[in-house]
Amino acid sequence: MITVEEHRDAVLGQISPVAAVTLPVGRAVGLVTTTDVLSRADLPRFDNSSMDGYAVRRADLEGATAETPVLLPVTGDIAAGDQQAHELVEGQAWRIMTGAPVPAGADAVVRLEDTDSHPHEPQFRVHPTPGQHIRRAGEDMHEGDLVVPAGSRVGAGQVAALISAGVAEIEVVGPVRVVVLSTGDELVPAGSPVGPGQIIDSNGPMLAALVQDAGGYVVHVGHLPDDEGATKKEIHRQLAHADLVITTGGVSKGAFDIVKKVLTGAGSMTFEEVAMQPGKPQGFGVLGHRRVPVFTLPGNPVSTLVSFEVFVRPALQRLAGRAEGARGARGLVREGWSSSKGRQTYTRVHLHRDPTGAYAVTPAGGPGSHLVHPLATADALAVSAAETSEVEAGAEVELLLLRPRSEIDARLDSEDEDER
Repeated sequence: MITVEEHRDAVLGQISPVAAVTLPVGRAVGLVTTTDVLSRADLPRFDNSSMDGYAVRRADLEGATAETPVLLPVTGDIAAGDQQAHELVEGQAWRIMTGAPVPAGADAVVRLEDTDSHPHEPQFRVHPTPGQHIRRAGEDMHEGDLVVPAGSRVGAGQVAALISAGVAEIEVVGPVRVVVLSTGDELVPAGSPVGPGQIIDSNGPMLAALVQDAGGYVVHVGHLPDDEGATKKEIHRQLAHADLVITTGGVSKGAFDIVKKVLTGAGSMTFEEVAMQPGKPQGFGVLGHRRVPVFTLPGNPVSTLVSFEVFVRPALQRLAGRAEGARGARGLVREGWSSSKGRQTYTRVHLHRDPTGAYAVTPAGGPGSHLVHPLATADALAVSAAETSEVEAGAEVELLLLRPRSEIDARLDSEDEDER
């Protein structure tokens, strides 16, 4: 058997980001920029008011206080979006709204709260400081400034900054199109009648959810029968448009392990026994003229999930040009469990809050790789080394989080609040 690290390194050594594409900013959410993106405008584009109030000349309000207010006549109103050129003359004021352009000649804005709010001749009760409540053109960024550097994942904040900066399209690493194929005549899709000896295919929908969580785009979830010709035809059909193909089942030593038979010797495919529990039988290679990465994962649901987190998620991130890495953490074991000596073991666990604030860890359900129910409640996979046979209470373990850390922390914080 080879180690987990050896197999992961062999996989990642054959993975490169998918081709770059140019997309409208709004369609690039979740994707990674390939170049520095520069602003095409000054922001703000013009001097504007940060408050509802009055645009004034400071010299006209010399000595104004609450006890000795100064009255100024109002020339008119300036609303946000006003495109007229306005000028402030000496001894007058413009009533102005938040975001409206400041008239020429004004050097401050007095907010409504510092006046009696009269629409025609208000009392001004303060002497404003220079530029008070004025957002100056270009104070946020100037044309040519860096808005988003290369290698940035586009999120809501990046979208707002790019659109504001006049950027309509950006170049990004293309969306990773993923095909998921479950194998075996015993499988039936969800919602179909289940006959004797049949089971519902949960791996396909589970993998689709995992791919979406990891930032990929599921373009097909299908089924491979226990037929060599049909399996070979379907896999090669999907290679024409997918950026990544994931199969589950059919990779061990059984007489009906069709995927292994069909793909042995194809492209760079190799089938390995990896020193891990669960998930020992693993296959990977790049196939076809487009050199599409293909993962062939074991079929037990827990083995499938563990294999995805350990091997597929980092590969998918590399295909997408992302570098977040594993969702890792550390935890203190509250209740111990047995581990498979000789194989790196991944145990489903619940997370709790230790009195010190650290994660406390307890096992979630039994160790069987066919046990689906604990998948619904587990927070993480606890990783124990190959030389370990017992994980004892008090030990510190490495964790692979199965959900975002912020989500786990929010739940634990809520539980702590309820206990108090």
